[in-house]
Amino acid sequence: MSGMHHDHDHDHDHDHDHDHADAHAPIEDHDTFGEFQLLEQAIRELLIENGVLTAAEIQRQIEFQESRTPALGSAIVAKAWADPAFKAALLEDPKAALAASMGVEIGSAPELRVLENTERVHNVVVCTLCSCYPRMILGIPPAWYKSREYRARVVREPRTVLGEFGVSLPEDIEVRVSDSTADLRFLVIPVRPPQTEGLDERELARWVGRDAMIGTGLPSAPVA
Repeated sequence: MSGMHHDHDHDHDHDHDHDHADAHAPIEDHDTFGEFQLLEQAIRELLIENGVLTAAEIQRQIEFQESRTPALGSAIVAKAWADPAFKAALLEDPKAALAASMGVEIGSAPELRVLENTERVHNVVVCTLCSCYPRMILGIPPAWYKSREYRARVVREPRTVLGEFGVSLPEDIEVRVSDSTADLRFLVIPVRPPQTEGLDERELARWVGRDAMIGTGLPSAPVA
């Protein structure tokens, strides 16, 4: 493996689950965060009891977070495919490019870094200590992204893990694993399929699924 493993900030602010798994355990699509859920409930009750937030305010924020979907990310990738100037700006300064070209204000959210897949490099994203994820772009992370199995194995054996997701890459393609932190999130721009030539941005966005923007999937034709 050729890895780009970013230094990982240990001061994470959410979704903690620091147990380490067998590096060869299979990836399972289930939530292993019962302890975290209990901690979250206790913190919520303390915030309400001490008058920091009301139950209604907390519920509104939960509903807002849950309303986010990968659709915004798909639109961003589609625009990057269709507009070389936007893609260049997005790679240089994502927050500024999104605000200027799409009216998307990320504000005080953690730094966003955009990674471009090419014919020679494939990027895949993980958070090895918990589940830091570009929620402002992709919404709620999938359960497998938070699982100990994925977090432990994708750094050590990325090609094997990608194969389990159905992504088989030629040996001459370099796989780079980027580690998210409390202060840094990643969004992957996948390689544009040649079959999409001539499609407009709305049509292009339908080819971009969530996993392609994490690096564990590839763009695919939309289901009719």
